[in-house]
Amino acid sequence: MRKDIVKEKIRINRWIRAKEVRLIGETGAQLGVVPIEKALQIASERGLDLVEVASSSVPPVCRLLDYGRYRYEQTKKERKARKGQRGGGLKEIRVRPRMKEHDLETKIKIARKLLGGGDKVRFFVIFRGREITHPELGLKLLRKATDDLKDIAALDGTPSSQGRIMSLVLSPTSTKQIKKPVVEEKV
Repeated sequence: MRKDIVKEKIRINRWIRAKEVRLIGETGAQLGVVPIEKALQIASERGLDLVEVASSSVPPVCRLLDYGRYRYEQTKKERKARKGQRGGGLKEIRVRPRMKEHDLETKIKIARKLLGGGDKVRFFVIFRGREITHPELGLKLLRKATDDLKDIAALDGTPSSQGRIMSLVLSPTSTKQIKKPVVEEKV
């Protein structure tokens, strides 16, 4: 048996175990309750597959259809649904307490791009060694990041500290992407 059939637990043709099934034709018309042998014979005469669509009912409901085409349409629908959804994912940006100003500005620029795309951003300040004795340095970095991004982001909660990591979550204020205005030059 194919792996995709096992994963979805869809039984087709000879894998259907019931003695009788409620049969639905390819157009959706009910053909009644028939023995499994007769249902398989009808399916083979029409060049279709017998697919169990409701296994929990008594007797199980089976439908005549082209299983390959059915699987193709299902994967196409799933792909289209995945394409349409844009999850506001959580992206992480890591900084260090002794980070220089320019490096922090680069990280803030990356965060601005992510927030403009609709993602939430979590800033991590990671302390190493004796740096943990100066948590105010981490708070200063997080405060600078929130001040620079306050035009496009809102603060989710307060900065939290867990062991040697201090974190802060920013969420976009609007889900629209920020676009730079196009300036046309006259030649």
